[in-house]
Amino acid sequence: QIEQRIEPAKRAAHSVSKRLQACLQGHCGSEMDKRVKKLPLMALSTTMAESFKELDTESSLGRALEMGCCIQSSLAKILAEFEVAVERDILQPLNKLSEEELPIILKRKKTLQKLISDWNAIKSRLNQAAKGSNNSTGTGTGPGASSANKLELLKEEEEEVKRKVEQCKDEYMADLYHFSTKEDSYASYFIRLLEIQAQYHRQSLGSLDSALAELKESHSQTEPSFAADTPVAGYYGVPLETHLKSLGREIALPIEACVMMLLASGMREEGLFRLAAGASVLRKLKSSLASGSNALEEFYSDPHAVAGALKSYLRELPQPLMTFELYDEWVKVASLKDIDSRVQSLRDTCSRLPQDSYNNLRYLIKFLAKLAEHQEVNKMTPSNIAIVLGPNLLWSQQNTGDPMQLDLASVSSIQVVGIVEALIQNADTLFPGEVDFNVSGMFTPPADTRLSEAALLDEPSPTSPSASSPALLDEEATRDPEAISQPLSPAVTRPSPEDTVPPALTPVNDTTRKAKRQAPARPTVPPPVAQPRSTAPVHAASPKARPRRLGAPSVPPP
Repeated sequence: QIEQRIEPAKRAAHSVSKRLQACLQGHCGSEMDKRVKKLPLMALSTTMAESFKELDTESSLGRALEMGCCIQSSLAKILAEFEVAVERDILQPLNKLSEEELPIILKRKKTLQKLISDWNAIKSRLNQAAKGSNNSTGTGTGPGASSANKLELLKEEEEEVKRKVEQCKDEYMADLYHFSTKEDSYASYFIRLLEIQAQYHRQSLGSLDSALAELKESHSQTEPSFAADTPVAGYYGVPLETHLKSLGREIALPIEACVMMLLASGMREEGLFRLAAGASVLRKLKSSLASGSNALEEFYSDPHAVAGALKSYLRELPQPLMTFELYDEWVKVASLKDIDSRVQSLRDTCSRLPQDSYNNLRYLIKFLAKLAEHQEVNKMTPSNIAIVLGPNLLWSQQNTGDPMQLDLASVSSIQVVGIVEALIQNADTLFPGEVDFNVSGMFTPPADTRLSEAALLDEPSPTSPSASSPALLDEEATRDPEAISQPLSPAVTRPSPEDTVPPALTPVNDTTRKAKRQAPARPTVPPPVAQPRSTAPVHAASPKARPRRLGAPSVPPP
């Protein structure tokens, strides 16, 4: 595990840098000239220079001392250059690693552990308060107002601590992922040390060989040759299949609703999915989605809450979207180094997903790839997206005792981050073709919300169903199968023409739609029949795309 290597890496960096520091003969941080003068070799050179001056110029001993003086001075300069390079390229990075970078990760780990401990303590207090309230109700006395207030305060406190745990967990995951990606560069410090040492010894040997050759020639004697050998990773908590079957949907309602809201107003939001939303806003949005409420307009102004609701839905699935059965297969793919082999293995593993999981994963990954196109503005690269969303798409089966439990084992799942990052980077290869994100035709932003870079169709349709009636949506989808967008991937299913409903239901749809559009919640939007809008461009990759009208997002009742 990456997490288990942090502390040993810190100790190794600290002890090696300390011992290497002791090996240096000069004073660290000194200028080159001062460092050379303080070296023992330079002192030896000075002594030789003073000695040969006392001898006769014809003395062979004097010539040898003169040559020795020059070579010792040259060796001192080479040694000083070597030590400066070691200090700059090895000691300073190792000190920074052991004193700054790794301690920050360890400190964040301790913070996360404390937050999790606080969270568990608050949950325990909340359970005790709930039991006390239930016992009071059972005896007939009924809970007092103070007990109810205390219970509500504990719930709010628990939500706030959970939000802090989520945020700290994302930061810790980012630190671990950063460490894993830079581990090779940390190892290169020691490789660089050997290279510097080899260069130092080569230069020293070259100087010695040159001096020896000159000295032997002047003395006309053969000296032993010194040869150089220098080898050189409601709908919340409900199984995906059950949810889709009960509503007759292809894409999970929370996924489609959140994606459509983010496409409308969140694509350029900095730190999307990374920055946490307020606990109360997130709880309100999740309640609205789970209850089928149509009042979603207020959440367009808070894309972080929408992103949090999407993450929460994925995390609370009983089985991850990428499935337990294929967990080992995904991990094997993460270990592949060759890019082509990894892409092919990703394609093969995706093809083995259940149809419902494949459709929803394809829909989500295509959206995340579109989000990454705006990384210059939103700062969410495929790597950053994978760090915060990866653990919500895939986790091991032994960690499912409590889907909300954020234990440190799941935090260190670097392989999952790498898999999700590769899926986003290769979205067009793994899932060819364009995706109609408004697959149900139910969701459109309010009139005052700016459209995102995602091209959404904006054409009036006289047979557009009521946004508040799932049954009418099904009737519309089956009544006109030719108007439905053609599937761009074999994995995406479409309604069958055999389920056609008689056209007699059309007036009911129109009446219902008009009544819904005249609701006082949105008085500024004209009825679709009287004043249709048609401004957004049509997807170029889907010539048979179904005409539809943009309207406020609504969720069918569970």
